[in-house]
Amino acid sequence: MNFSWKRNLIVLWLGVFFCSTAYTISIPFLPIFLHTSMGINENLEIWAGISFGITFLASALISPYWGSLADKYGRKPMLIRSGYSLALLYFLTYFITDPYVFIVLRIFQGLLAGFVPASIALVGTNTPEKDVGYALGVMATAGATGNIIGPLVGGVVSHLWGNREAFLFSGCVVLVAALIATFFVKETKLNKSGVRSRVSEDLRAAWANRPLMALLGVSMMVTCSVMLLEPLLTVYVLQLGVSEHEASLSAGIIFASVGIATVIASPRWGRLGSNIGFTKILFIGLIGGAVGNLLQYFFTNLYGFGILRFVYGLFFAAVYPSINAMIVKVTEPEFRGRAFSLNQSSNQLATMLGPVIGGVMGGLIPIRVVFILNGLALLVTALVIYYKKPGRKSSPSQQPAADAQVLAK
Repeated sequence: MNFSWKRNLIVLWLGVFFCSTAYTISIPFLPIFLHTSMGINENLEIWAGISFGITFLASALISPYWGSLADKYGRKPMLIRSGYSLALLYFLTYFITDPYVFIVLRIFQGLLAGFVPASIALVGTNTPEKDVGYALGVMATAGATGNIIGPLVGGVVSHLWGNREAFLFSGCVVLVAALIATFFVKETKLNKSGVRSRVSEDLRAAWANRPLMALLGVSMMVTCSVMLLEPLLTVYVLQLGVSEHEASLSAGIIFASVGIATVIASPRWGRLGSNIGFTKILFIGLIGGAVGNLLQYFFTNLYGFGILRFVYGLFFAAVYPSINAMIVKVTEPEFRGRAFSLNQSSNQLATMLGPVIGGVMGGLIPIRVVFILNGLALLVTALVIYYKKPGRKSSPSQQPAADAQVLAK
């Protein structure tokens, strides 16, 4: 396997980077696009919220199905399917003038997604065991980098050419990801002789795997923690005394600081996890995230707040690579694509619910108190990880016979 795993890692990193960039290109101007190009003048906030959240809901519902196909027919076909489908949808968006059709396209964008979980599953199953942690840490930087670059590119493209043209640009970018997957990704570990399982069977098998269910719960919790602050940070920056003219830029820099910290720290956490264990690394990351959130209550200076967010990002960068590596360890290879798709469902549901919960909390209590509650939730999650230690496979005696039969398919 040494002949290909490093090349696969580089290629898939580029693919996830382009795919993440393409998605986040349109995020900064989505409400503006609905207003100027779709003619939405009333209830703009509701339209923007629906068009943003409906994609994640659709993706969460369909991900287990794509995971089942990935384990039967391969992760590379899922990369190709997702890449070309998303490129086509971005190109079609350029021609749309009706807001209802736009919502339909956003639904299909969620239904046909899956490039990122398929990439992670392919890395997890086609990388030597001793290098899985490092490889997954590196993969975590791809999405983070794309999330940093995407809004910047989107702002420049929409400023120079227009909002519609930015969707064309997104289509071209994700098309590059699809071409990379088509011609350069190689999948070596795949058993096509098995019978493809039904989603209901996969859900039963996942439910019977208690360590996996615990990790899915942790994944949903930490994603909700991140997205909880999505609608609040810009408002909080205003409360710190920044002018309205500079608030968007300042909030963007603070958002980007966490992504930059992730790019710096994730590979190092991944390599360290391979040496001392990913349960310990996940615990450290959650404790760092909890303390970082709790300390934000006391920082009322913009520069100090920004520096604290960066340090928080350095610790929180340990979380997602550790969860992915632990999913690899607690699942059989033939179930891994489905496991990562279920993890994608958890993340997408949290991505949809987090901003809603954060917005409601921000309207009821001071934002500084939200930081405290967020930190306490992460602290409780860290303590659960410390005492439960979910990163170990259940023994065969603990697995029901039905589960073993499902996993064998």
